[in-house]
Amino acid sequence: MSYRRTRMLEDKYLRDSARALVEADIEHLKSDFAHKGLAERAVDRMKEGATDLYEEAVDVAEDNKGALAALVAAIVVWFARNPIMELFGLNAEADDDCDELQGEAER
Repeated sequence: MSYRRTRMLEDKYLRDSARALVEADIEHLKSDFAHKGLAERAVDRMKEGATDLYEEAVDVAEDNKGALAALVAAIVVWFARNPIMELFGLNAEADDDCDELQGEAER
């Protein structure tokens, strides 16, 4: 046999084995899709993404504990602003009413 004929047969065997691998991969994908639907895959992917996001948030929070504490304190103060203002003798609702009356008077 000549070199070209030997080379051609080797290439044919390689092509056939590669084709068999591709067909096996296709069959594997088909069976995988039959086992798990598209919606279920989307839900799994979203769960994985949420888990990754949570882990990233925990890492950032551990690295920036001071900033996180300041943010939580600011949120607490914001929601407690009316009782705090009343404690100092200021009434936020009365101030809002005065602002509205001044706005109407200027018109």
